[in-house]
Amino acid sequence: MRGEASDSSEQVNVVLFGESFSILEEQPKWVRIQLDHDGYEGWIDRLQYQPISQSYYELLATTPLRVSLDPVQLLQGTGPTDYPLIVQGAYLPFLDAGTIRLEQQSYTFEGAFSTGKKDRKELVDFAFSYLNAPYQWGGRTPFGIDCSGFTQMVYRLAGHYLPRDASQQAKKGTTLSFLEECTPGDLAFFDNAEGAITHVGIVLDDFHIIHASGRVRVDGLDHSGIYNAELGRHTHKLRVLKRMID
Repeated sequence: MRGEASDSSEQVNVVLFGESFSILEEQPKWVRIQLDHDGYEGWIDRLQYQPISQSYYELLATTPLRVSLDPVQLLQGTGPTDYPLIVQGAYLPFLDAGTIRLEQQSYTFEGAFSTGKKDRKELVDFAFSYLNAPYQWGGRTPFGIDCSGFTQMVYRLAGHYLPRDASQQAKKGTTLSFLEECTPGDLAFFDNAEGAITHVGIVLDDFHIIHASGRVRVDGLDHSGIYNAELGRHTHKLRVLKRMID
């Protein structure tokens, strides 16, 4: 997904397999869309999506969500060249007995998936499944992910909703007063010199945090912010701590 209708425009997000959206504006090569799960808007190429009927679209809102857990999985379609690749965090519409149904098209799925709400331990395990994934602005996959994309996808795998950007996520949940109140799975938010929320990570045990900065990594966390032992300094200034799940 791009910020403008151009191949050279900045990537602002990634649309994953199985995610639905509404079309807001159309051009010969591009469409501007709004994702249903978080309301995020941007431009995608017309070749990058499959239209669905209104009846199928409405059914999607009522079906239980199943989410792919494998870093990458090859689906098998009905045609000789119909083998789409999907990544961790992709939705699996109407998955039943190993078959995904996408309107009139069906795909065989043989990977692992998650459904329903998970506890904090499983959420943290999902976070570590992205460890060392490279940082990519606008990314939400194991092959490139940004800080808020990381937290959004980890929470998705655990069956919980988060909006897309760190500043939006910071408006959710219950504020915690002290770092000592945190339990693994809580979120820590960080601001810049102007006071804007620009970074987020997932709190771990023993005053550590897992976050996407250069890559998905584990660093120290104290009342000042994130301490990078390799650099010997703090890299992010702590602004607020939030509890998103009980």
